[in-house]
Formats: sequence, C-alpha cells, structure tokens
Amino acid sequence: MLLLNSIKKVFFSIPILLLVLVATPKFSQAAEDSAAAPAATAAAPDAAAAGASPLVEKGKTLFEDNCKSCHAVKTIEVGPALKGIEQRRDRKWLHAWIKNSQKVIASGDPYATKLFAEYKGAVMTSFPSFSDEEINSILDYIKAEENKKDEVKATAGGGAAVKADDSSAGYVKILLAGFVIVLLLIVLVLVLVLSVVKRHLVTKNDLTDIDKDLVNQKFDIGAVVRSTGFKLIVGFLFVSFVGKTALDGLMHIGMQQGYAPSQPIAFSHKLHAGKFKIDCNYCHTGVRKGKSANIPSPNICLNCHSQIKTTSPKLEALRNAVKNNKPIEWVRVHNLPDLAYFNHSQHVVVGKLECQTCHGPVEKMEVIQQYSPLTMGWCINCHRETDVKTEGNGYYDKLVKLHAEKNGAPMKVKDMGGLECSKCHY
Repeated sequence: MLLLNSIKKVFFSIPILLLVLVATPKFSQAAEDSAAAPAATAAAPDAAAAGASPLVEKGKTLFEDNCKSCHAVKTIEVGPALKGIEQRRDRKWLHAWIKNSQKVIASGDPYATKLFAEYKGAVMTSFPSFSDEEINSILDYIKAEENKKDEVKATAGGGAAVKADDSSAGYVKILLAGFVIVLLLIVLVLVLVLSVVKRHLVTKNDLTDIDKDLVNQKFDIGAVVRSTGFKLIVGFLFVSFVGKTALDGLMHIGMQQGYAPSQPIAFSHKLHAGKFKIDCNYCHTGVRKGKSANIPSPNICLNCHSQIKTTSPKLEALRNAVKNNKPIEWVRVHNLPDLAYFNHSQHVVVGKLECQTCHGPVEKMEVIQQYSPLTMGWCINCHRETDVKTEGNGYYDKLVKLHAEKNGAPMKVKDMGGLECSKCHY
C-alpha cells in the first residue's frame, strides 16, 4: 500500500512540475540569458578594444547629428558614400566644401560641378559654423569607420551576434522540449507501473477493507466540484479577478499609453528614422538645448524634400504650409500635466539617455504613439534604478567621492535628490 501511495503522489506531482517548468518565464529567460552570456562575454573584449580617441568620439557625435541623415560611410544614401573621401579630395578642399558647398560649385571646381550634376542638383547643407577642428574630427571618424572590418555589432540591431543569440535561444528551446519528452515518458512509465501494481493487488485475498477501498478508488470530479473547498477557491479567484480589473481601470484613468492619433501629414518614423537612419536631433532640434524637443518646422522638412519627392501629393500640405507661411497643425501625442516639469536637455545631454528610453522603438513606428505610461510612478522608478553618468563631468566629482565613502554602490539619481517632490513640481 505504501508503494501504491508513493507512485500516486509522484504521478500527480509530475504534471504539476511539468506545467510549472514550461509556463514559468523566469526559467526560460534565465536559461536563455545563460546561453547568451558566452556570446556577450566574447564580444566584450572586442568592444573594449574598439575604444576611440576623444576626437573621433566628438566626430562621431557631429556626424550623427548633422551628416547621418544624408550620408553613410560605406553605402550610398541620399548623398555619396564617404569611404575613401580623403583619397578623392584633400582636407583643405573638404573644409571649404563642408562650410559652403555652393561657393565651391560656383567657383567652377570640376570635381564639385561633376558631383553636383551626378546627384541631380541636390544641395548639400552648408555648415559655416563648424570649426576646422570639428571638421577634422568628422573626417577622423570617417577614416576610423572605413578602416573597420565589416563586422556586425553585438547589439539589438544585430545580424551575426543576434543570430548567435537566436541559435542559443533555439538550443534552450530544444533542451526544454527534451525535458518535456522525458517527463512525459516518466509519466507513461508510472502509469504502467501503477496499472501493474493495481492488478497485482486486486488478486490478493488478504487485503483489508481500507486497502480494497484504496485500490479500487476512482477520481470523482463531480465530488471535487461540489466540495466547499473548490467553491471557496473559485469564489476567491473570481473576486480577485474582478477586483484587479477594477483597480487597473481606476489606476489607468488619465493615462494615454498607446495613443496614436492621425496626423495632418502621414509622417513615417519607420521610413525616416528606421530605413534612412535620420537622427532624432536633426528634426527635433531643441532636444539638446532646452525643455522641449520641439516639433520640426516645415523648413526642416524641406531641407530634404526640396530635392526628394518634390511632386508627391502626400506632401501637398507641407508645400502649402511653406507657401502660405502657416505652421502644420500636428496633433500632440505626449502630454504631461502642467503641474509636472520635464526638461529634455537635462535628460539627454547630462543624463545621456537615448530617445528610445522613454519614446520606445520610434524607428519601427509607422504612426508615432505614446510608448511609455509617463506616470509619476514610472518616472520615480526610473530615478530609483538609473545610474548617474558622472564620467568626464567635473560637477559630480565631490558628490561621487562622498557617495563612495558612504556607500560603495553606484550612485543613482535618487541619491542626488531625484525623489524630491520639488524636482518635478514647483
């Protein structure tokens, strides 16, 4: 009888273990993370080895903010590929071209005239405010990029590295499937053993009445459903579900997460920021300078569309806005209450946050939408978890030193007043 009870306990516990194993996201996530760890570890030395000089880093920032919307190093975009640019022209010529391309063309320079004709009269934006040092940093960055091997970065945009992670995740899924098959086989074996033991016990004549009841007992689902315990459990789950639904509804009053209104012009971030990789700062010019990122004016749009899609009917509203000197009436998507203060430059320049941190994968959105909840709790939680970027900023030197003396952990935003009410409400 003891053997029969033990087999039954194991038999009923294995399906529960199987369900928990397959349904628990933490298990599969931990397994996938452990599988992906070697690839990430292997990529780390390469990333460290690829460290660039401050001048190249400065050039990269200038390139991405001002040049990336039209140029790439190794591929032709709106303008020519920049690989080997210094083999084609010297730096003195390039300085003059970047500061005022139209002046170089007007001078009758053969190469400039040919380039202007080859790209059908497309006018390159002039950058007269760039210093020689800034232009040199951009050229140094281009040279550094063209010398790199064509390798795929170990990032979410991935390629080879992502494929390696995908294959690791595939191995994890195969491993889980193997566990499931083994557990099913164990269940099958236990069923057979239970059947054999039961048949053997039925033939024995020396069983007590209690033992006979145990051997011949059958699972009665009707009795389970009618039991008080089952009714209490069902009632508890029902009340919990209704209460949770009502609470979620109350908590989301005033939230606009997922809000994606129609706009007067069907502007696709997926096309501009995704396919053509136009940097967010190129259009939203205020994001590094002030409180608001600002909506781009029609003139910024015409920097490109004076040469591209010039007769497209979809851009009629844009052309009319410029012609009539009237703004485009875009529908605001991200709204904060007047009682809350948020400064873009503080978070983007000092905090070094990427746009996607709050706005989500904008480069994949055909229609822009509010990605994050933008609630007070969401902001506070970010301040609790985010490390302060103090590298290269002397303002934080004493604060970092004091924090290190008191607490060895990295300094979070909350450690420097990030949870104070007056930080956002004043």
